[in-house]
Amino acid sequence: MAEEWTAGLAAEIDAELRARAVPGRAAGEKAYLKSELTHYGASVPAMRGAVRAAMEGVALDHDALVALVEALWAEPVHERRAAAAELLATHPALLGFGDSDLLERLLRESRTWALVDSMAASVVGPLTEKDPAWGPILDRWAADDDFWIRRSALLAHLIPLRTGGGDWSRFARYADAMLEEREFFIRKAIGWILRDTARRRPELVFDWLLPRAARASGVTIREAVKYLAPDQRDAVLAAR
Repeated sequence: MAEEWTAGLAAEIDAELRARAVPGRAAGEKAYLKSELTHYGASVPAMRGAVRAAMEGVALDHDALVALVEALWAEPVHERRAAAAELLATHPALLGFGDSDLLERLLRESRTWALVDSMAASVVGPLTEKDPAWGPILDRWAADDDFWIRRSALLAHLIPLRTGGGDWSRFARYADAMLEEREFFIRKAIGWILRDTARRRPELVFDWLLPRAARASGVTIREAVKYLAPDQRDAVLAAR
């Protein structure tokens, strides 16, 4: 009965996604993301609307959430996988360290920022804030051969650091080790996190970035200096 219920709910979400798809959008999105998945052509707001509509009045426990996520993810359809990531992000209280293997597998199978970023920042990030057992997992991810997993290790720090908390020392260690990587998505992630941290703590970012400015890519620097004071920005750019 549980499998039937899960399959039925996944099918309902799928039907909502198809109903919200825009003709002609699918091909453009697939090309933009260089995606190997099938695309229905539903936008992110439309995907979220589909999830809300299908889940209205539905209460999930941990096992039901995981089963539904697995059912949606099993089909190689971008919007279904995005809906699975949305369900994880909107049910953080049901998740814990015991779900680390599941989340790592989904991240490895994502192969696109459009799925990785949501899960790394909005799912893994809050989990790492409340449980230090995630530290060794993130350390391993930060040295992984897969750049999407390395990006995930970085982006797990985004929301905590953005809001004035977070483990700055761990992020700074990862960023320093990856600073000279040529992969765009690593360079962008470092700059993005530095930028958002600087909204509340510009001195922290400036003091870290200035002696490393000559090592950092232009992509990283352009993002990182956006919320620094003009004199700080000028100093970083001069150090390039």
